[in-house]
Amino acid sequence: MESKVSQYPFNLITKPIGPLCNLHCAYCFYLSKEELFFHEKKKEYIMSPKVLERYVKEYIQSQPPTAQEVVFAWQGGEPTLLGTGFFEDVLRLQKKHNIRNIKISNSIQTNGTLITDEMARFFKENDFLVGISIDGPEELHNRYRLNRSGKGSFHQVMAGIEKLKKHSVEFNTLTVVQDDNSKHPLEVYNFLKDAGSGYIQFIPIVEPSMGRKPVGGRTVAPLDWGKFLTAVFQQWLKEDIGRIYVQHFDLTLGQYMGLPSSLCVHGKYCGKAMAIEHNGNVYSCDHFVTEENYLGNISDSLADIVNSEKQVRFGMDKYDALSKECLNCAYLPLCYGGCPKDRLVKKTGGMQNWLCEGFYYYYDRTAAVYAAMAAALKNREPASFYKKYFRIPQEYARTINRNDPCPCLSGKKYKSCHGK
Repeated sequence: MESKVSQYPFNLITKPIGPLCNLHCAYCFYLSKEELFFHEKKKEYIMSPKVLERYVKEYIQSQPPTAQEVVFAWQGGEPTLLGTGFFEDVLRLQKKHNIRNIKISNSIQTNGTLITDEMARFFKENDFLVGISIDGPEELHNRYRLNRSGKGSFHQVMAGIEKLKKHSVEFNTLTVVQDDNSKHPLEVYNFLKDAGSGYIQFIPIVEPSMGRKPVGGRTVAPLDWGKFLTAVFQQWLKEDIGRIYVQHFDLTLGQYMGLPSSLCVHGKYCGKAMAIEHNGNVYSCDHFVTEENYLGNISDSLADIVNSEKQVRFGMDKYDALSKECLNCAYLPLCYGGCPKDRLVKKTGGMQNWLCEGFYYYYDRTAAVYAAMAAALKNREPASFYKKYFRIPQEYARTINRNDPCPCLSGKKYKSCHGK
């Protein structure tokens, strides 16, 4: 029987082993999801062959005719606990149910500690994009990314990265920015470059608290988050533009080019990236795997789940529930209030993102450079030619000391850069 077709393309983040993981990272919000499946035995957390086939079939065949590609994003918990056999079944099922011959890609987000030579070869031979979770050099990484014995996981992660390099596997890195490593932006960034990461993602930790304060102690301070992004941006601009790709920078530049946000966090609306658990349950988002945000099971029509009134309302609320302060912000088109999970501060007419001050700091100090980069690209020149298009308003130029750093973030003094 053919699957119903969705009205628009959508993505599912797949949790084929639920919340099970060989590590016990202090800030991991997903470990607590075991409570949601408390009635199940841990051995039952693995996605069954029946659920897996139904999922693969529905995910491919429910996409609208306009869909150019279907991306299977395997996460956890720790998906490499399943071994290569599980993913061999995945590839077989993808081939079986790809009746429209659409492009299919696979990505896997892993802590890297269980990667073997066999697994690395499998990833290479089957074009898996591998995301490695690592928080910086050893001391910073081991602060919170611990194994079940309470010891740091740094050396195991690095061993996994070396196996990926050995077999020429394409990989990127995901770095959680928390209260500790947020104070060492360049140390973190330079380490990731040296480790061989050509595509870098930074994810800020915001832990809701049940106490007097809205957030927990591991949460990155708003201004620290803004300073972290800005410091890395300046370093990237000086040494790595066009060579290293940082998700936030690509995202912001795309928005200056008039493109829609490539990340749901900064889109006007959300709701097109849902999560599916090992048992086939589908939820509004992997940050909202709760009873309140349960949408249905894969045994039902996936298209009906995706297009349900409940999920549409979830996505629309991202913009509709913005505070008055957000709606009047100069950088609203770049931010759109950030992720709803981080809206923990009461403001007029709604809730405001905990990281608001940090995002504003970053946008405010990079705006002129992004505008110049966008101008270069629109003139069919590389973004690295941005200095040619950089403009400083005369009234602002009069306030700059000629020995100050140039506002174009080149690292040079103003008098020898744009102060001529």
